Amino acid sequence: MDDDILRRLRRFRTHYFPRFRGEFRELVEQGQHPTVLFIGCSDSRLVPYLLMDCGPGELFIVRNVGNLVPPHDASAGYHGTGAAIEFGVSRLGVRHIIVCGHSHCGAVRALYDDPRPDTPHMNHWLDLARDAALPVTVSEEALRRTEQRSVALQLERLLAYPMVAEQVEQGRLFLHGWHYLIEEGRVLILDVATGAFVPADPPPREAAVDTLQ
Repeated sequence: MDDDILRRLRRFRTHYFPRFRGEFRELVEQGQHPTVLFIGCSDSRLVPYLLMDCGPGELFIVRNVGNLVPPHDASAGYHGTGAAIEFGVSRLGVRHIIVCGHSHCGAVRALYDDPRPDTPHMNHWLDLARDAALPVTVSEEALRRTEQRSVALQLERLLAYPMVAEQVEQGRLFLHGWHYLIEEGRVLILDVATGAFVPADPPPREAAVDTLQ
């Protein structure tokens, strides 16, 4: 195994783990009780625990290319994301589901490229986001809008899961759409009433708001 990987494992065991030994022991003895299911992109620049300032046991995380949600009817075949949604809602009783997209998303950029013959799994997987693509020439603005439109699309698909829809209607579960701007360290949150992504930290009054329109 690569020496750098081994060094990182040793560093966890000697420096990180001792700081949280009690928390890990409690999580084993009492089980996990996260309140948030975080559906994020596999992109290495997105670090959920850093983004949300969380420690062990606080987030139930599932990540995939493009932070996509497969259909509830399992027409996309076996899928860990669908299983994670079911487990998080029915077994763990999470109170919040966050779908977190991000700027400069390679999966979104791939929606505007010709499918590659050597990536059949990815080509099929990206079908879950194609309705978010715009009939325009690719630009940074178009990509950002597509990233946000895809987040909204995944939230709609989440509501097709009966257990999700039921708990949302009962006020026991809340869905959130986020767009993380990597270069700014800022999160825009979907306002479902307006269809706009607005800063989690309110901007100056004169600042423009990104929208899905």
